[in-house]
Amino acid sequence: MLNLGSEIVIATRNAGKVKEFEPMFRQQGIAVKSLLDYDGIPDVVEDGETFAANALIKARTIALKLGVAVVADDSGLCVDRLNGEPGVYSARYAGEHGDDEANNRKLLQELGKLPAPEEGTAEHKYQSLSTARFVSALCLVDPNGRIVSEVEGTCEGHILSEARGINGFGYDPLFYIPSLGRTLAELTIEEKNEISHRGKAIRALWEELTQK
Repeated sequence: MLNLGSEIVIATRNAGKVKEFEPMFRQQGIAVKSLLDYDGIPDVVEDGETFAANALIKARTIALKLGVAVVADDSGLCVDRLNGEPGVYSARYAGEHGDDEANNRKLLQELGKLPAPEEGTAEHKYQSLSTARFVSALCLVDPNGRIVSEVEGTCEGHILSEARGINGFGYDPLFYIPSLGRTLAELTIEEKNEISHRGKAIRALWEELTQK
């Protein structure tokens, strides 16, 4: 495996995200930290037009500031009948960053403006408002900000007209997985990690690193 040093930083203040990354690096003897372990680090301006661009911006900015290897992810929801919205604006779709309830409400409002799905479509079959996918782009850079790895994972599903489930976060209660007959918010964390966009991206990153 590529020598990344003794420490790596996950560019997030979300403790849940950090837990998803920890096993991959700890088994290689690499200590894992996050932005929660550092004071005085301002929010990074994510002005990229793609998930991959934003992941690189975050990773490189934090790596150059701290002088350690950094992994950053940018993820969101792309809804087909909304031409890919909310996309990179998923976390702030309704205006305020991280307001899940408001974001879900706006998503349903926007889809409610469209004609009902036609008979014979996938949406009609599953009584959904649109097909959609979650996307997670990961970028790992070295302490000098040079790209070590860039990977992406996706999770395909449908947007329901009503929320179901109490687990997860974000758009999970509206995101239905036909093969499981449940939304992401109705899955256990273990079940979600097996099929989620971030789970797939983390496994892709791990596979790439072990080959370098």
